[in-house]
Amino acid sequence: MLPSLTRTSRLFSTSAVALAGHNKWSKIRDKKGANDASKSAAVSRARNAILIAVRTGGGSTDPEKNVALAVTLRRLKDIPKDNIERALAFASKSKEKTGEHITYEVLAFGSVGVIVECLSNNPTRTIQTIREALNAHRRVLGHLTPVKFMFERKGVVKISLDTSMDESKKEALVEAALENGAMDFEDSTSDEGMTEIEFYSEPPALSQLTKAVTLAAPTCELLSSELVYSPLEKIEPSDELMSNVAQLIAALESKEDVSQVWTTLDS
Repeated sequence: MLPSLTRTSRLFSTSAVALAGHNKWSKIRDKKGANDASKSAAVSRARNAILIAVRTGGGSTDPEKNVALAVTLRRLKDIPKDNIERALAFASKSKEKTGEHITYEVLAFGSVGVIVECLSNNPTRTIQTIREALNAHRRVLGHLTPVKFMFERKGVVKISLDTSMDESKKEALVEAALENGAMDFEDSTSDEGMTEIEFYSEPPALSQLTKAVTLAAPTCELLSSELVYSPLEKIEPSDELMSNVAQLIAALESKEDVSQVWTTLDS
């Protein structure tokens, strides 16, 4: 085992009669429109993720020199290559003008803290889209208000251990992490039976910690390296609340400028 540390209803409706063929093609058109919008939003979120990774990694657009970017690109493997290349080219040419990193705080359903991270070159447009998402569902009951006090900001580096690693190498990995900014760590077993470790650090130490961990365990797979908002208190929500929050997250994540959504229901 690894060493451990403490830590309103409608009264009537009307509709036009449509020919069957017209109705068929209308449905196809509407479905295509929805799919296109979904793909566009996914590409925009991928672009934002790349820009953030480049900024986090010191401005380098070379994944061999920027670990955060390498992890992000691996996660975006389903995004078309040309979209990835355009995002990297844009990041390279506009390192200082990639957009403003904006954070919005929301209290939803009276008790759930929500933090929405965005990357935008038009904050007025972005806040309007956030409000639209909050107003889209009458049951959301969400409004902009300070909730950061409900979270802890920290860096998280997650790796999957090589099955051939012996205990001495695992201990050396942990020691290297602790010497390079790790404040705590947790080990767990994935659904595939692999041992995974999450190292936690102060935000400024994330880059240093990531490099140290990858150097100390070059045969291990780096699963993620990111700054997170972690809820300070864990709660057991009802199924209805979980469903409502999931709908809200989906509405927010469908907006092009939104890069990440965190809630106090996160595990």
